[in-house]
Amino acid sequence: MKTPTEFPTSLLEATRYFDDMDVCVEFVAAMRWPNGPVCDHCGSTKNSYLTTRRIWKCMNKECRKQFSVKTGSIFEDSPIALDKWLTAVWLIVNCKNGISSYEIARDVKVTQKSAWFMLHRIRLALKGGSWEKLGGPEGGPVEVDESFIGGETKNWHKSKREKHHAAVRSVRVRTYQNAFTHKTAVIGMLDRESRQIRAKVVPNVRRETLQKEILDTIEFGSTVYTDQAAAHKSLKDKYVHETVNHAVEYVNGQVHTNSLENFWSLLKRNLSGTYVCFEPFHLDRYIDEQAFRFNNRRNKGDAERFKLAVSQISGKRLTYAELTGKEAETTAF
Repeated sequence: MKTPTEFPTSLLEATRYFDDMDVCVEFVAAMRWPNGPVCDHCGSTKNSYLTTRRIWKCMNKECRKQFSVKTGSIFEDSPIALDKWLTAVWLIVNCKNGISSYEIARDVKVTQKSAWFMLHRIRLALKGGSWEKLGGPEGGPVEVDESFIGGETKNWHKSKREKHHAAVRSVRVRTYQNAFTHKTAVIGMLDRESRQIRAKVVPNVRRETLQKEILDTIEFGSTVYTDQAAAHKSLKDKYVHETVNHAVEYVNGQVHTNSLENFWSLLKRNLSGTYVCFEPFHLDRYIDEQAFRFNNRRNKGDAERFKLAVSQISGKRLTYAELTGKEAETTAF
């Protein structure tokens, strides 16, 4: 059995390391249950390992059920072997611009449809679940900005483009949001001290929508930097609020949102260059993927990001019916 000092630090080493299925099971078990295997059915720590089948049997008299490292995780009910799953996880958490389902399909020898499903399940594991707010006494200034993500009207058919422009012009009061009705709104908040970002899709960029997200995410009394959008005008009631006028300048001393603009640039390059075409109701997962890499880019190497991702697979399950919108998602965190 391989020792911890031999743990891989590159993709080549990882593919060699995980070519043994027993090593895959041992690694995933160690990431999921640092203090020993726990029954996913009853929570008992009394179990027996069945070596020939690579599963555990719960020894609790009221349970007696069997479980594996896949049970209760993003891998559950997947016929795809763990070595392929772990290779896919390594690729997605360490490729700066993401990796497409076609590339995964070629690399791990599965169909493109299976690879697409695998990637979305992995993105679910990458989703952060922290309740800790940004800013506060120990945090730094927090940058807040919105962006719109979607296709450009210049690529539309002429008749569709003219119809859209006519609809925008017909609005009595033309607002910032009206010009981007064909795109999906996203809000992002970045703590300069911890270099952590929170980003998510929002239904619109109205004041009540954006301020609810800000109040839920940033500690009261923190310093907040934004542009001069009207939706941010009343933030001064809860925060030390400073703005920069993007019509004149992008930086005013320490007041700017350039770090957040950097994230938007990475995200949009990822979406337009790697994934090319995606449905708006899947956008949150792509944002979670990019936010995971962004938040863990500095103090973690490839192996550390990989271990962190695998340690987050428990309690998260995504079925194909849920992914395609045929059933409501029932993921538990």
